[in-house]
Amino acid sequence: MNSICVIFDLDGTLVDSEGLCNQAFLDLLPQLSDTVESLTQRYRGKKLGPILADLESRLCQKLPDSFEQHYRQRVAELFSHELKPMPGVIEMLKTSNFPKCIASSGPPLKIRQALQISGLAPYFGDNIFSSYEVGSWKPEPGLFQYAANEMGFMPSQCVVVEDSEVGIEAAAAAGMKAFRYVRNAETASCRIGDEVPFDNMLQLPRLLAQFVSNDQPIIQPDRRGRAAPVG
Repeated sequence: MNSICVIFDLDGTLVDSEGLCNQAFLDLLPQLSDTVESLTQRYRGKKLGPILADLESRLCQKLPDSFEQHYRQRVAELFSHELKPMPGVIEMLKTSNFPKCIASSGPPLKIRQALQISGLAPYFGDNIFSSYEVGSWKPEPGLFQYAANEMGFMPSQCVVVEDSEVGIEAAAAAGMKAFRYVRNAETASCRIGDEVPFDNMLQLPRLLAQFVSNDQPIIQPDRRGRAAPVG
């Protein structure tokens, strides 16, 4: 394999946005008793429509027709003041020379705002693909398949970098190798298929290079620091 295309998820993978998105729910719905962390765990990677339906069910009330607009506005406000890239992401992107793109379930405006505020926009240019434009949401494979086609690669030539279970499922359905960014031991212990888990963005260029070389197993340190093959 001479080259690959790296398809990145955005929220929770490249930018630390999931907490802010769920803080917006708490700001607008003070009757919720959840924490940001519990909402993030409950809604990670999911489409907004089902999230709003779940909130209505849990609150036993219908949300106003204007709620989505107010929610988007609150998220934009929080992003403008607090959004940051995940640790190590900028350094990782600087040293990754593979063709790359964004494939996100978020609306295009939100994606571009997040990339601009976090300083990641120059690394992706116009290689940005949204479920809202494609009409396919994870765990369906359509978004990743569309991104691969637009980038000029076969699915087998693509790897997906994700943090969510639905994203990993979508990658598998699309026939793509998945690299899963994990931030806690609980997530790391719940592997799906032959995904490659990693917990430090600075590890990713080496893992991708090993995958491309295809002549040795991908090696990661285990919890005791010993090298162990993965995948």
